[in-house]
Amino acid sequence: MNGNAITKAITLAGFAALAGLGTMIGSTAAHASAAATDGKTVAYVRAGVIYSSNGTDEVRLTEDEVNARPRFSPDGSKLAYLHNDTVWVMNADGGDKHQVSDRTAGGPSWSPDGRWIAYAALSCTGGPGVFRVGTEGGTASEPLFPASCRDQAAPEVGYVMEQPEEAYPATGPNLVDRLRTDDAVAWSPDGSRIAFRGGECESIADNCLSIGNVDSGTERAIDYYGGGGSGTSGFGVVPAWRADGQKVTWTMYTEDGTAVRVTEADVDGANRRQVGAAGDREMVYAGTRTGVLTAAHQGHSWITAVNLATGARTPLHQGSQPTVSA
Repeated sequence: MNGNAITKAITLAGFAALAGLGTMIGSTAAHASAAATDGKTVAYVRAGVIYSSNGTDEVRLTEDEVNARPRFSPDGSKLAYLHNDTVWVMNADGGDKHQVSDRTAGGPSWSPDGRWIAYAALSCTGGPGVFRVGTEGGTASEPLFPASCRDQAAPEVGYVMEQPEEAYPATGPNLVDRLRTDDAVAWSPDGSRIAFRGGECESIADNCLSIGNVDSGTERAIDYYGGGGSGTSGFGVVPAWRADGQKVTWTMYTEDGTAVRVTEADVDGANRRQVGAAGDREMVYAGTRTGVLTAAHQGHSWITAVNLATGARTPLHQGSQPTVSA
């Protein structure tokens, strides 16, 4: 073998080795990302587009850029989401997209039996309320909260309660302004309760977060800001339930110079603790040991897995508004 042939052989061998190393590194990164979310698929929003991932690879699920607040169905086969501010449903692979709500809405949430989707919209009182609609659409939305609206027709015209993800910066005052009126709701794992921003507590507080009983219509506030409820101004938004129904998490902000942050508490609001770091928001659970939230990373919003016991963090993908499959 002459000198040129030897050099060529060595070069090709080097390329092959580097390619193998790259494959190994990619495989390791994918494994680490999957392990960080307990092997669950995560869906999220970036620039108004919904993506999903179960490792390092992304799958784009929506063609346009007017989407927000995806939520997996209980069996993980479908996603409810906001499209142009109304509730739509699609398969987890992005197929069979169809509209289900008849009005402008806030972030949706599935009932545990998969039959209903709850969402926030303008109520008969003129303020935000909670409705439910069948998952296939074609039916009128049914008022749930406030209970006084249950025997009244829903308003004909809604109002914009949500906007696409690109309006959410990683940090700063505009983030606070946007989150303040985020009306995403969360249905409890046993189907008996729904957590939502506002409620009857707004008669004594400037802002509040409530849990309502679906059958009776009664409400209980778990977080107050301003007014007669608390001397501190701020808000609590974007609630989520742990799978065992024993814990609730939400994004909170107080106007005392403290950053947006994630709070976890018992379902009556007791035994609170901060999860993650200052600036974190929008946490959902991936099992009892792991949270997936939105965090500031490299100057952008990133979906980040957090070990709830140790605080260890794993950035997954650029984006926000995470949801995790069952």
